[in-house]
Amino acid sequence: MIEQLISFSLRNRYLVLMLAAGLFAWGAYSVRSSKVDAIPDLSENQVIVFTEWMGRSPQIMEDQVTYPLVTNMQGLPKVKSVRGASMFGMSFVFMIFEDDADIYWARERVLERLNYAQRLLPTGVTPTLGPDGTGVGHVLWYTLKAPGLDLGEQRALQDWYVKFGLQNVPGVSEVASFGGFQKEYQVTVDPTKMTYYGITLPQVLAAVRSNNNEAGGRKFEQTGIGYIIKTSGYIKDMATLENVPLLSKGSVPIRIKDIGTVQMTGESRLGIMDLNGEGEAVGGIVVMRYGENADAMIKRVKAKMEQIRTGLPKGVSFQLVYDRSGLIEDAVGSIKHTLIEEMITVSLVVLLFLFHWRSALSILLQIPITIATSFILLNAFGISSNIMSLTGIALAIGVIVDNGIVMTENAYRNLALHQAEEEAGGPPGAGSPPPAGTTGASGSTPTTTLTPAYHG
Repeated sequence: MIEQLISFSLRNRYLVLMLAAGLFAWGAYSVRSSKVDAIPDLSENQVIVFTEWMGRSPQIMEDQVTYPLVTNMQGLPKVKSVRGASMFGMSFVFMIFEDDADIYWARERVLERLNYAQRLLPTGVTPTLGPDGTGVGHVLWYTLKAPGLDLGEQRALQDWYVKFGLQNVPGVSEVASFGGFQKEYQVTVDPTKMTYYGITLPQVLAAVRSNNNEAGGRKFEQTGIGYIIKTSGYIKDMATLENVPLLSKGSVPIRIKDIGTVQMTGESRLGIMDLNGEGEAVGGIVVMRYGENADAMIKRVKAKMEQIRTGLPKGVSFQLVYDRSGLIEDAVGSIKHTLIEEMITVSLVVLLFLFHWRSALSILLQIPITIATSFILLNAFGISSNIMSLTGIALAIGVIVDNGIVMTENAYRNLALHQAEEEAGGPPGAGSPPPAGTTGASGSTPTTTLTPAYHG
């Protein structure tokens, strides 16, 4: 089989050259379109179901949320394991799928099962899917450098302006905000006054909920003009919330300010974000979508930041805390430098020992063609160009030229033997000694010979 392939290549050398040129061109295109990252993504196919039920203890979360979800997620196709974790007010269910399962197909299967499992959860508890990212998807961290703005204003700017702008960048799975205070109206009730007026806490909650809403009416026409009737009931300041009625006592309304106090404050926090020991900071984490090109996505995010910067208040700017693009450029640049050094070294060694430029050229051409073909296979299997894959290519350069050197030396040896036979006279093989283990006509000592494997 190998002899036939070699024979076919020798008879059709132009076809082989065209095939090699085509592979090199295809490989060059694959190099430009290859996904670039610093480290390989070895994480498993994982889908996370997150459920929030604030104010509940971990044991309640385990019994009423985590356990029903875990038991009902068993038996999904291509699921290897299902794990659950419960904490104060939050529940996490991790479903690990087989490696050959498409991540978005897996998310669809989980959503289908959640539609059934949600009926087993307490009223008002809604499980949601986590972002379609992986454990190594945190590619960019930033903070807002905003002198003159307090932490609440910075967090509002992050949540209602910056976050929505960055989430539109292709390849971004999620922008997770951190730090600062999330503004909220806080009602602090007095149990003694509630007992005096005969008001319960569910009544207070229902009153606040029903008075922070809008209701639609209908349209009617009068004198040829159409009017649309609606009610506007959103709470926009503390005074409106303080005057929300709870019930009436002898035609006198009992309002929230009669049984407690209302204030603007921040949501309770379980931790803070400190930057370099200089104080608290507000920012976000950009999470890359599964299978995206990290280097290209980071460049798109930075370009979007420049557009968002024009709409920020005066003096507010972005400060990058973690940027993987620097690590990517340094890692890939180091491997590229090593590849070039190895190619030059191998080329010089081949030229020095063969000392024949045509033979050396036939060997050296294998290096760029083989490397280009490697990038075709990397793209075909969805493997990014990272420090591990490029290092494998660098280590294989010596193996790449080995077969060419062996074939060239073998060809030289056989050609030299054939030339020596022709100079001795007669057709090839006519002047060769008898085979090993035979004697001549005069009874001379047996001689050993090596017949060249040359096919004329």
